[in-house]
Order: sequence, then structure tokens, then C-alpha cells
Amino acid sequence: MLGQDLQRNVGDLWTAYEQGATVEDIEPPQLDTLDDFLTALENGDVRAAEKEDGEWTVNEWVKQGILLNFAFRRTHEREHGGVTYHDVLPLRDTGDLGDRGTRNTPDGTTIRRGAYLGEDCIMMSPSFVNIGAHVGDGTLIDSCDTVGSCAQIGENVKLGANTLIGGVLEPVESAPVIVEDDVSLGAGCRVTSGFVVGEGSVVGENTLLTPRIPVYDLVEEEVLYGELPPERRAFQRFVDSSVGEHDLIPGGAYKPAVVATDVEEETLEATEREDALRD
Repeated sequence: MLGQDLQRNVGDLWTAYEQGATVEDIEPPQLDTLDDFLTALENGDVRAAEKEDGEWTVNEWVKQGILLNFAFRRTHEREHGGVTYHDVLPLRDTGDLGDRGTRNTPDGTTIRRGAYLGEDCIMMSPSFVNIGAHVGDGTLIDSCDTVGSCAQIGENVKLGANTLIGGVLEPVESAPVIVEDDVSLGAGCRVTSGFVVGEGSVVGENTLLTPRIPVYDLVEEEVLYGELPPERRAFQRFVDSSVGEHDLIPGGAYKPAVVATDVEEETLEATEREDALRD
């Protein structure tokens, strides 16, 4: 069940939810719809957001389907790796990953149901990919990384160790984090609240990208919020704060900002992926 039929059935369930339906009211065929929906996410047939005519558009019905999988399911006791846990959803079956050339190391790579990983991906321990996330071909998820709910990660992306990609499920109309193709995020980066990292950009370690922090784009000489343009080298800096002259803050106060410049050739060479890891 895909396409318009699946979208229509999810829409009907969402209407029932808004009218007060609870988990006690759900029948087996409706649970089948929720299962089909999760499978479609895992196969990459549906996505929480898609790029159309150069702009990212949120598929609200997909986010509704994800929320319904929590609203219309009961928490169950489950087993994984000899550990008992309690959740409404099991972890994702990873039997298809090997056929795609994607690999995940043992003891700590966790993929929740409803997450998609493309071909030739690498997922190192420990790391976590949440429901609704879409990870493109050839992407590296390094140790201690989190890819949050509905995040859209492009192809040939490098997520440095200890990187956080924020998730979003509510409100439904909120945009997920977008990391476009060929992006390299240095260790310790955090990308949150629907921020869009443009294609081919290289972000220095420990940089925070969120719509509340300005991006000073020195290429186009403008200040941006919520996006890093394509093919930029970005890094964290600190600028004077409006409370810098406060008596309680000796030496002044500073707030974070991001500076973006052109990507230099030596920077691109330093972030080239090793094809041997995927042969």
C-alpha cells in the first residue's frame, strides 16, 4: 500500500485521532496501515520532507503518520541484546542493510523502526537513528552520533563523531533538520530546529547551527538565519552581546555566531571520503 492510498488512510486515522479516538478504538486493519506506513519509510518510498524546485517542503501527512504510531500503540516490554526495554515500537529489522552494502558495527548502533538508510552507508558504535530519519547513500554516521526524528541527511555526508542532528515531531508543521549532499560536519557539531545545511558545505568542529544564531555569510555579504548556503566553509565565532556592558559581567559578554566563507581546495581535500571503506 503506497502513494495516495496510504496517504488517504493515514489522513483518515489522523481525523479519527483529532476527533478523540484512542488506542482502545483501533482495529487490526488500522494497525496494518500504521505498519505499512513504517515499512514505506524504511524503504524510502515516503519521506518527512522533500526538495521540490530548489525548496524543501514538509510532508505533514508523513509526520502525522509517525505521531499516530505513538498515539495508537501500547507500550510493550521488549528484548534487545539481552536487555529488557519498554517502547511502543520495536527496533528496525536491519536484514536489508547488508544487501545495500550498508554496515553497522555491533554493540551500540540503534536504528528505530521507520528510519531509512541508503546504500553504502556506515554506522559506527554507539550511534542512533530515530523514526522518520532519511539517510542518503554513502553517508558516514560516526561514533556517538544522533540522527533525530524526521531529519533528512543527504548522500555522501560525513557526520563527525559526537554530532547531534536534532529531531522534530511536533508541532506537525515544523520543518526537520536538513543536511544536503556532500556535506562534512566536524566532530561535536549540533544542527537543530529545522536548520538547512547547504550542499557541499564543510562545517568546523563544535559548531552550533540553529535558526536563533546568525550566520555571517562573507561570500554574499549578508546575515542569514536558519540556513547555511551551499559550498561554504563555516565555523563558530563569538560576537559582542547586548548585555556585554552589564556590571555583573567583567570583561564583557559574548554570544555565538557562525562565520561562512568560500570552501578552499585544501579544505575539500581534507574532507574527501575514503572509497576503500565502501568497496
